[in-house]
Amino acid sequence: MITNTDEYEKAEQELRDLQNRLERLQASHPIGSKGFTKAGIRKMVARLHEELALFEGSEEARESKSGPAPAEVASPN
Repeated sequence: MITNTDEYEKAEQELRDLQNRLERLQASHPIGSKGFTKAGIRKMVARLHEELALFEGSEEARESKSGPAPAEVASPN
């Protein structure tokens, strides 16, 4: 499970790498060949999409996008 923005960024990179790997497999092996490998990669891609979506809906993700809460902003005095 993704718990912070660093893990989120790593998961996004892993997702891009897996999608590139799947594209290469599909280009180099015809339909029916390497089926288990492609299916496994698709499963990992789906899992990462789910984890990224969960994190995007989490409180931490909303806080990191909007900046510090108003109580945390230093007063000019």
